[in-house]
Amino acid sequence: MKYTNILLLLFFIIFLPKNFYAQEEFHLCAKSKIQSGYNQNSLAKINYPGDQTIDVTYYKLNIDINPESKFLSGIVTVKGSFNKSLNNEFYLDLQNVFSVTSVKSTNNDISFSHNNNQVIITLEKVYEKDEEFSVDIYYSGHPGSSGFGSFAFSAHADEHAIWSLSEPFGASDWFPVKDTPDDKADSADIWITVPAGLTAVSNGILVDKSTAGSKTTFKWKTQYPIAQYLLSVAITNYSIYKDYFKYSETDSMEVVHYIYPENLTPERKLQLNRTTNMLEVFTELFGEYPFIKEKYGHAEFGWGGGMEHQTISSMGSFGTDITSHELAHQWFGDKITCKNWENIWLNEGFATYSEMLYREVSDGKNYYDWLVTNEMNSARHALGSIYVENLTVSEIFNGNRSYAKGGIVLHMLRGIVGDDNFFTIIKNYANDPELEYNVAVTEDFKAHAETVYGKTLDYFFDEWIYGENYPKYSYDWRAAELGNNNYEVNIDISQNSNSNPLFFTMPVELKIERNIGDTTVTVFNNEQMQSFTFNVKGKPSNLVFDPRNYILKDILSATDINDEAVISNYKLAQNYPNPFNPTTTIEYSLPIVKASVELKIFDMLGREIETLVNGIQNPGNYEVVWNASKFSSGIYFYSLKTDNFHAVKKMILLR
Repeated sequence: MKYTNILLLLFFIIFLPKNFYAQEEFHLCAKSKIQSGYNQNSLAKINYPGDQTIDVTYYKLNIDINPESKFLSGIVTVKGSFNKSLNNEFYLDLQNVFSVTSVKSTNNDISFSHNNNQVIITLEKVYEKDEEFSVDIYYSGHPGSSGFGSFAFSAHADEHAIWSLSEPFGASDWFPVKDTPDDKADSADIWITVPAGLTAVSNGILVDKSTAGSKTTFKWKTQYPIAQYLLSVAITNYSIYKDYFKYSETDSMEVVHYIYPENLTPERKLQLNRTTNMLEVFTELFGEYPFIKEKYGHAEFGWGGGMEHQTISSMGSFGTDITSHELAHQWFGDKITCKNWENIWLNEGFATYSEMLYREVSDGKNYYDWLVTNEMNSARHALGSIYVENLTVSEIFNGNRSYAKGGIVLHMLRGIVGDDNFFTIIKNYANDPELEYNVAVTEDFKAHAETVYGKTLDYFFDEWIYGENYPKYSYDWRAAELGNNNYEVNIDISQNSNSNPLFFTMPVELKIERNIGDTTVTVFNNEQMQSFTFNVKGKPSNLVFDPRNYILKDILSATDINDEAVISNYKLAQNYPNPFNPTTTIEYSLPIVKASVELKIFDMLGREIETLVNGIQNPGNYEVVWNASKFSSGIYFYSLKTDNFHAVKKMILLR
């Protein structure tokens, strides 16, 4: 799932350079599922819902929805078995706002109670371990919304629009369920009855559609295992736009998009057409699309982001990054689901990194590097461990931690193991027979990484998944001539003390720039203060620490070959004065190495109106005065961009 705040989205579109968003809907790289205005306290979950004494094997949702009264009535069939012998009682999660009129087993009424958001069911006999039971729960009421819109009645263009978004604990807001991700049903049927004229979309294949009087019933079926929070409905007067993904010489799969009629424009179709290319790229990277016998598609809905409902992602926008994010979830989140919400990074970190991988293929390595830099900027603000310890919605779906830092962990792992090993690890994990269509924890992925790499990665996962923060380095280096154009290079690396771990263990690349060409060495930094010595041919002129930006880090201080202190961080300061008339000063800092620098001014419509700097600059502090005497009062943006940094700030001209 991926959340977009529309106002922030517009803000970022305005100030991005034009070549970044021409014919493209830009999606924020700093992601969070948290929708503004929710009551965080009401969403806190100390313990998981879900009866752990049962194993659910099947759901059938047969629901009738009245958009006018915002009322739902239905019969939900749940099949399962007990995890131990001699049981006859279990519970399903269902919010108290519903009225349960009866529970049946083999068409006979059986005993039940409904309180504390649980339907406690007493079966007609005692069951042995693994013996299957089946119950039908008859219920009705007004669905609730405990999270991001668990079940929402909304509208578009004066038409009803109804949709679900159950992640993480919201499935029980609209149907009786074992509401925990660690127990996937083996299959599911979703039957949805709605007023005639509306289209009801769900998971899997549409096996039947029938109209009786003023109502139409849509019968959807999925034969793949599915987690409870991925069962979905999306209902409105959709227009349908179809495409096909040809996955072999003779076979193809339907790619179907359900779009609000007023939004199915030529521009939207161009956006949707990218989906088949994304399927091709991810199939190459991750293996066959997991639900190839059913479909993939999108259902537009009234939420400011996207949700990876199995085979049919619900979408509030259709930019490249959000579309690739939700598609990648079909492998990482849907095919393999995090066993518990503590390990949500296995869903969101993987989908976030998949955005970068798709851009690397479609737009090149420079765009990939730009996205990495942006995600690192977000990841630096992550608090606590990636492994979620406080299971509130805001903690589970923290954009800086579960998304950005989770994605950067994969980028860093790629740097350690190398490209060939990394993509083997990802594909092996996605196609592990024990994990596919099942659930996983971090240790499952770690085992694949170590098997392929052939070395322990305890230090890496301990510090980056279960630890906090990131390394903050200082270093200095020097070179001594040995004769015959040979030089001894010495580098001292130190880290500030951290909480957990005390310091970070990482392999560090060092690029030595020489008069005969550059060379790169890798040192294994496993001490808080550590010195390294190595010999090179040719006179060193500069040392670049982590030249490929494979480590989430800060460089606090560094010295060059002449022991002169240099600036350690990029910085774009707020202009002063602000507001101004007609001149203002913009200050910025460039660290360590020469950089290609662009400092540009944009107006409120995102139009570039002036270039203040465009060229190569040495490290140092800079200030530029902008004279806006020829411009009218209003809000303007100034953008500083280098190969590894991009920042934008707002300023106000008052005439």
